[in-house]
Amino acid sequence: MSEKKLVEAITSMDEDFAQWYTDVVKKAELIDYTSVKGCMVLKPAGYAIWENIQKKLDAMFKENGVENVYLPMFIPESLLQKEKDHVEGFAPEVAWVTHGGMQPLQERMCVRPTSETLFCDFYKNDIQSYRDLPRVYNQWCSVVRWEKETRPFLRSREFLWQEGHTAHATAEDAKERTIQMLGVYARFCEEYLAIPVIRGQKTDKEKFAGAEATYTIEALMHDGKALQSGTSHNFGDGFAKAFGIQFADKDNTLKYVHQTSWGMSTRLIGGIIMVHGDDSGLVLPPAIAPLQIMVIPIQQKKEGVLNKACELKDRLIQKGFSVKVDDSDKSPGWKFSEQEMRGIPLRIEVGPKDIEAGKCVVCRRDTREKTEVSFAELESRTGEILAAMQKEMLERARKHRDAHTYMAQNMEELEQIFAKNAGFVKAMWCGEQACEDMIKEKLSVTSRCIPFEQEQISDTCLCCGKPAKKMVYWGKAY
Repeated sequence: MSEKKLVEAITSMDEDFAQWYTDVVKKAELIDYTSVKGCMVLKPAGYAIWENIQKKLDAMFKENGVENVYLPMFIPESLLQKEKDHVEGFAPEVAWVTHGGMQPLQERMCVRPTSETLFCDFYKNDIQSYRDLPRVYNQWCSVVRWEKETRPFLRSREFLWQEGHTAHATAEDAKERTIQMLGVYARFCEEYLAIPVIRGQKTDKEKFAGAEATYTIEALMHDGKALQSGTSHNFGDGFAKAFGIQFADKDNTLKYVHQTSWGMSTRLIGGIIMVHGDDSGLVLPPAIAPLQIMVIPIQQKKEGVLNKACELKDRLIQKGFSVKVDDSDKSPGWKFSEQEMRGIPLRIEVGPKDIEAGKCVVCRRDTREKTEVSFAELESRTGEILAAMQKEMLERARKHRDAHTYMAQNMEELEQIFAKNAGFVKAMWCGEQACEDMIKEKLSVTSRCIPFEQEQISDTCLCCGKPAKKMVYWGKAY
């Protein structure tokens, strides 16, 4: 296969964004399809990104007092039925286990679509007194939801995630934790993934089944569609009442706990691809890239070239960078294409002439900007270039989002915007679900969130013209 063909194998994102996305996840060897319908293999390159997400997010959790636990993957049907709204919300996606070996089970069990009910069952025995509170637990696990249509990372029948489940003595503590964890998610997306997000609350129609309030971070993809990137739910005492989770308070009276839950999943990898990728493949932010630097020897058969490449690699590894040398027998052009396809942030080129001049060429994946760096300054300059790349990737993504965020005063304007453009639209809403339903039915767009940072775009609801209560972000979503 020629070098040219390797790049041509990716469909242009402007031509067909969905096909471009599929090409990238396949060619960059992030996932593979399996004979298990709707389930994917996370290949080493894809799983390594998840490992980095897990490592960095877990450290942030622990800084915020979170402890990790692990609960069973099976939930008895009677347990799932205890919270009415919750079971109704998940019923269409539940996978059921009916046999153990050859024997029918006395009670069928579902494979967890989420673990609220199991945590509640656990907490009702684990929590007795105000001294046991708060409980701030999280588990890293997989969940199963029987999706009809699947897409790599964005929607599969089994996916990896973390789910935090906390219990508190008061409604104020629960609300505070819900907002706190949303803040952790927002910081994580912006600092590590270079993805800017809008923080806000979901409408009642879009909130989690069984929650009092759902908070979300919404990101805008390159094609103008929104991606819900993390959610945090305040359950109040609804689950506690359904499951009988009570504690003896300081005044010796029995009270119900107030609960929260919050989660992020492997769909974040889909977000990274769709926010930063280009027609050559993946572009990974340095802070999350499993491999940050690929050293490519030019004319590597010439004496001293491979040795120098390995020496540079060792020096950079000692400074904490993640580095490899591509010493395969492929041509340099092929190696460049492969490094770009895989989204490795930096490429260092070193050949006989460079060695003579005491320098190498450092090439950024995002802008393809090349910088000559002396061997003496290698570590410091490499660190500076990676830091600049991380910062500029976030700025570019923010600029793209802002350029694709519009305002609408009424339905006519909303219709015109979505007929011509893709992105977020800010518009006022009366708070009635009938208007939300009508917008969805007419334009196939949903309310993404009621942002914490409110603006007064007009006094009336864009749909019915009644007095407006909130400004809402609307958009098409994955």
